[in-house]
Amino acid sequence: MTLSLSLDTPSPADQVWSVAQLSTAINRLVTGEFPPIWVRGEVIQCKAWSSGHWYFTLRDRKSQVKCCMFRLNASRAGKPPADGTEVFVLAKPGIYEEKGEFQLVVSRMLPTSAVGQKQQELERVKALLHQDGLFDPARKRRVPAYASTVALVTSPDGAALSDVVTVTRKRWPCARILFVAARVQGEGAVQELVRALRLVNRIPELDLCIIGRGGGAREDLAAFNSEAVCRALAEVRVPTISAVGHEIDISLTDLVADLRAPTPSAAAEMAVADRRDALRLVDDLSVRLASGLTGRTRLAGARLARSSDRLRSVMRGMLKVHRGRADRLGAQLDALSPMRVLGRGYAVARDDAGRVLKRRDDFDRTERFRLRLADGEIRARVE
Repeated sequence: MTLSLSLDTPSPADQVWSVAQLSTAINRLVTGEFPPIWVRGEVIQCKAWSSGHWYFTLRDRKSQVKCCMFRLNASRAGKPPADGTEVFVLAKPGIYEEKGEFQLVVSRMLPTSAVGQKQQELERVKALLHQDGLFDPARKRRVPAYASTVALVTSPDGAALSDVVTVTRKRWPCARILFVAARVQGEGAVQELVRALRLVNRIPELDLCIIGRGGGAREDLAAFNSEAVCRALAEVRVPTISAVGHEIDISLTDLVADLRAPTPSAAAEMAVADRRDALRLVDDLSVRLASGLTGRTRLAGARLARSSDRLRSVMRGMLKVHRGRADRLGAQLDALSPMRVLGRGYAVARDDAGRVLKRRDDFDRTERFRLRLADGEIRARVE
């Protein structure tokens, strides 16, 4: 097919075109040369707007094209097709002049009752990983509460790197981010991601690994649906967080990782603690500790006071019992005391050595002796 562009001016080189004029001219050229045609492809990223129009991408193994389907035709087609659905579309090729983009304006859409080739490959890999237990919740590991060393596998050119570093510095400045560079889309991305994940396993004293990238078209996230990348991620020896694309994007690495984050920034928030929360926790623990110690001290004081009262009561009772016994014994001793006998008029004779003189023969006429009376002693002699 031969396309020609006729201009009113004799020589195009003599005229300066605006971007809008160029887009309009090319749109007229394309729409004039192509009648409505049937195109077969796989639908991805189909979005139904509130206006009723559909916007989606149609792709095959080698190429893709943006499509729009206006409200009237979209209402006749029924529900928007799911991603990966293979369809036939009747479309008119043209140019979206405001952006200068080639597109298909679709008037009819017929499902082929088949799944697109890329979707088939995705489902095949997903089934294999599920069969091998890589999606099993039982194998998921808990992310450490206070990670100090975190490996980040992403592209040096993407926004994910700066997002993770910024959030980490704000939340937990003492954490270390070890950046492991890898291409995240295009040719060679799968091999570089696998190499980076294997390198992560060689990092000593590592607490956590984040793999991810910023948002993009679904085909830009294809590397994170690769079987090789998913298996390499499952072999990482530390807990992992997958943060691929936007919140609505779910890749196979999200299912394999121990934790899925909707964005790289959210992954950083999950990976490290927040120092403000830690300070609040410390303050709360100190208050609870002080309150607990005060309560225990008060309880111990009350118990000690009760114990002291009980001890006094017991001691009084014991002293009363022993005092009564002592009084009885004292009375008995007093009754047996020689002094009581002396008090009744008796006396005890002793020599100078203190020996009691009991018999007549114990007294010596030449020596004096002492006579013990109730109120003292007197010196005596034998006559």
